Amino acid sequence: MLTKKNNLEKLTDSEKGHVSTYSSRYFKEHIPKYELPEKSMPANAAYQLIHDELNMDANPSLNLASFVTTWMEPEGEKIITENLHKNFIDHDEYPQTEVIHNRCVNMLARLFNAPEECKSIGSATIGSSEAIMLGLLAHKWKWKERTKQGAIPNIIFGAEVHVCWEKFARYFDVEMRVIPLEKGQYVIKTEDVEKRIDENTIAVGAILGTTYSGQADPIQEINDLLVKIKKEKGWDIPLHVDAASGGFVAPFTQPDFVWDFRLPQVKSINVSGHKYGLVYPGIGWIIYRDESDFPDELVFKVNYLGGWMPTYTLNFSCNSAFVLAQYYNFLRLGREGYTDIMNNCVSNAQYLAKKLKESGNFEMINEAQMLPIVAVKLKDSIKQYTVYDLSSKLRERGWVIAAYTMPPNAEEVALIRVVVREHFSRDMADILYQDIEHACKALENGERVAKPNGKEKHRPIC
Repeated sequence: MLTKKNNLEKLTDSEKGHVSTYSSRYFKEHIPKYELPEKSMPANAAYQLIHDELNMDANPSLNLASFVTTWMEPEGEKIITENLHKNFIDHDEYPQTEVIHNRCVNMLARLFNAPEECKSIGSATIGSSEAIMLGLLAHKWKWKERTKQGAIPNIIFGAEVHVCWEKFARYFDVEMRVIPLEKGQYVIKTEDVEKRIDENTIAVGAILGTTYSGQADPIQEINDLLVKIKKEKGWDIPLHVDAASGGFVAPFTQPDFVWDFRLPQVKSINVSGHKYGLVYPGIGWIIYRDESDFPDELVFKVNYLGGWMPTYTLNFSCNSAFVLAQYYNFLRLGREGYTDIMNNCVSNAQYLAKKLKESGNFEMINEAQMLPIVAVKLKDSIKQYTVYDLSSKLRERGWVIAAYTMPPNAEEVALIRVVVREHFSRDMADILYQDIEHACKALENGERVAKPNGKEKHRPIC
């Protein structure tokens, strides 16, 4: 018997066959974390080690800090799984995927009311950050065509923008003319745009639903200003609409609200498919009003994957799966489905906002919001705790809720924000409200909370 036992111990875990995953030696040894292991391990052990470690992450369904989609139908997930191995840039090898991509671009152009006489073009991107940079790059190159050599380009936007706007200006050498916010005024004003415009302005940026407050910049007013300037001074300055979050909300909840290609100076729009487009990350879209708004110099044609193909994105290789998942949602939901989902989100956000307001602990920063989010501040009379304490206390129940300050000039305003997404039901809203009430009472009674590591962030999670 001793010999048999010794021989058994010499066998590898895979040779034993009957050994369960958790009884294998890999669960009593340290696993290398900063260098490649010398030897391999069975697939089931590697999977289980990683799977168990990721249990430390938050539950995505309770992550209400992010706008990013955390639930899709099984059929949508099946489309993703079946196409994970397809490289989107390989148009010659996967021609039907490119056909479907072009269908999505056309559907979005029409959703955003591109005029019939325009030949709209566009592209899938990794997300809205890449889409915004592509849109603004196009406007910079169009500006170069009409300006004198040696001039310094500038771009105008508000302080409430996503950080990718500042990245664009720094990476591509464009002067930022940032409109600061002020307490009680969390979107830009048209008169502040007018003060900063000159003949070297490559574009004005406007936000359809900011991540800070959920509000929209006065897009139609800014368009009217640019039309006036074009008529009086001959400066044809484009308006780029950052519709990362609002682009899949406004067309369905407020179809008569004019913000898109119905406005003549709106030349490009970005939208995030992985936000209210209801697709897992990462997928974004850049849509140009007309092909004349995109310079030919930014189009590259390559043939080293097979046939000649044009490319004008910042990345090269990327996955086809999420483009196809977007098309699945378009077919599956249509206007009817998206309208029902977005109206449900808005209704549940309004319901939660009303309950928080009636609780006596919170103030709404703005009653009229473009996005289905709840952004509130603690009443000034509450001194015992902060929104950061409240966010940390709610984390004990599993909720991930964003707490942040507004941008400079309004940064004394600290908010807590709940992003209402497709899966957030009225029942979940009631549970969250009860947990917020309990957390507030506990903090009033002096219960301590664990402070998060690092500095408090001044930008909300997107």
